Amino acid sequence: MSLPRIQQQAVARLQQMACLDFSGPELIEPVLHELHRLIGFDTGVYFHPDTDGVWDAYSEPSAAREWMHLYFDPQLRASELKLVRYSLHDFAAAMRHEHGVLSMEQIITVPRHEFMRSEFYNELARPCEWQDFLSLVLRTPQSQGVGSLKLCRKPGAPRFAPEDAAMLGRLEPWLARILQPGELDPQGSVLVDSAMLVATPQGRLLWTSPQADKLMALAFGLRWYQRNELPCALRVLLERLRSVVKGAAPVLPQMDLHNASGLFSLRATQMADVKGEDRAVGIHIAQRVQRVTQLLPALRALGLPQRQHELAYWLARGLPEDQIAAHMGISTHTTTSYRRQIYDRLRVHNRQELQALLFTLH
Repeated sequence: MSLPRIQQQAVARLQQMACLDFSGPELIEPVLHELHRLIGFDTGVYFHPDTDGVWDAYSEPSAAREWMHLYFDPQLRASELKLVRYSLHDFAAAMRHEHGVLSMEQIITVPRHEFMRSEFYNELARPCEWQDFLSLVLRTPQSQGVGSLKLCRKPGAPRFAPEDAAMLGRLEPWLARILQPGELDPQGSVLVDSAMLVATPQGRLLWTSPQADKLMALAFGLRWYQRNELPCALRVLLERLRSVVKGAAPVLPQMDLHNASGLFSLRATQMADVKGEDRAVGIHIAQRVQRVTQLLPALRALGLPQRQHELAYWLARGLPEDQIAAHMGISTHTTTSYRRQIYDRLRVHNRQELQALLFTLH
């Protein structure tokens, strides 16, 4: 039986994303948007390694964002290991044991009613509003692990059906291709936000602003829940600052991170003495995102027919029309016809106006 039109469109969008000139964890938001149209779930969570190989997690806006730091609590991890075949954030174990879509019952080792009476469920899963989930480890065709996707339902929602798992399994090759890390284009990124925080040279946090706190949470994810001190990776930056030779030309040490929320640059600089401390360190954090991650939601908001949607993407990316035709498998005449339809529909006259419209919409 054929899928309803809205689901056909969602599948087509995911297939299109798998053929873009950009891939990586930053595309998780548009991926989850389309998955919501195909599979009913409340919260999507994506676990993936960051640029340092440290396990990171992206969660859609939900209660889970406020509680997932407990994933690192040793007591809860010990409780979890009594209930599941392997820790849900042990990616190496998941790579060994997970093949295809698994339901919650296939991962836990105790009956569901016992799981829901456990400390792990009551301290973490219940506050995160997770009562049921589907899990899928994504791999490249070369069997390299990309990440682990979890689709979760709240208490009171119906449990996932076999057809939900079948749909997610059908999409696995495209999801892996969309989310696998790709080449970053520094020239193709735009500054989104920046802020400052202050710490001691030893890494104890002295002052932060709500904006800096937000950016740190995006950059360091689950490692930014102990707000009284900086993450270990950032303390390395402070050590590099202390090693700068006095009197030499100032070279501010910098570190860069890349995850599902974008590219983050952090730079440390010495500040004036603070009472009670030898010296304070100012840390400037800046967030950049690839332009393509702004382009996809803007295109989605226009509601163009699928082929026009795809053509508008390549037009905005600056691809010549003969290459667009070859990429889409259509004639140059059809490319020209679609382009005119897009311009008429959006009341623009050229690519520059189309690009201006798209990035204004974002």
